[in-house]
Amino acid sequence: MPIEAGFVGADNVAVLITEKPYEQDSLELIIDIGTNGELILGNKKQLVSCSCATGPALEGAEIKNGMRAAPGAIEKIVIDKATGEVYFKVIGREEWNTEEKNLAAKGICGSAIIDVVPQLFQAGLIDRTGLFVQGIKSPRFRMVDSAGEYVIAWAAETSIGRDIVICQKDIRAIQLAKAAMYAGIKIMMAKLDIDHIDKVILAGAFGSYINRDSAALLGLFPDCDINNVYSVGNAAGDGARLALLDIEKRSEADIMSRKIEYLELTSSPNFERIFAQAMWIPHMKDRFPHLYGRIFEIISTK
Repeated sequence: MPIEAGFVGADNVAVLITEKPYEQDSLELIIDIGTNGELILGNKKQLVSCSCATGPALEGAEIKNGMRAAPGAIEKIVIDKATGEVYFKVIGREEWNTEEKNLAAKGICGSAIIDVVPQLFQAGLIDRTGLFVQGIKSPRFRMVDSAGEYVIAWAAETSIGRDIVICQKDIRAIQLAKAAMYAGIKIMMAKLDIDHIDKVILAGAFGSYINRDSAALLGLFPDCDINNVYSVGNAAGDGARLALLDIEKRSEADIMSRKIEYLELTSSPNFERIFAQAMWIPHMKDRFPHLYGRIFEIISTK
């Protein structure tokens, strides 16, 4: 398979010929989430792509109790807005945790990492900047080394013999990752001179397990009708199979890899401003430019 650019490779071209946004009237955003988030935006009129350095946080690395999606990993998290109690589901078990059941959690994987920040925010435990709010009255919240952390699973509910937590540093890593993704999308939208997206397509194995409501509230992508946000599984693998079985698809891949325009995000003069806006939960509008300095101050905190 051909490549588009240095950081947007053959797998992205495989996704492209699978989803075929170049045949659509609707404005489609395709997101393949990984250590690099590879993005495609447009329709049959024009297509652009970019790569944003989301880092490994959304896949479990850089997270205190993060892990890959494997048996024992917490894959879904819900926090009760009234009580602050945490309910979670572990890979390999159909039921959710209760007082009577020990699900032997080992850590938190990517899909639950997407859940946890929106859940903390909706429960009033963190503010729009991602900081734990003052005066939390819950046995699950505690201060460690002058920074807050919230217990997701008590030691008795785990197989590692200690509490599984989300700490302030984890929240910051998640914000940095999603802000990079959001900034890349906004710069692509500016290039196409559009102010909305009709569809958001989550590609890749990871994308298949993301809760779309959590992703929207986190601010992983710009506002879009939630009914038009959906997962398509391993689109890169599907594209590779298409190319193996169909010579015309190989030709199509070659043509489209040249036709799509690659954007280098670091050369955009607006990247820093958009990135700062995207650090907020879910993101900040242009009407608050006086807060940019405050955002960078917050980013530098624990």
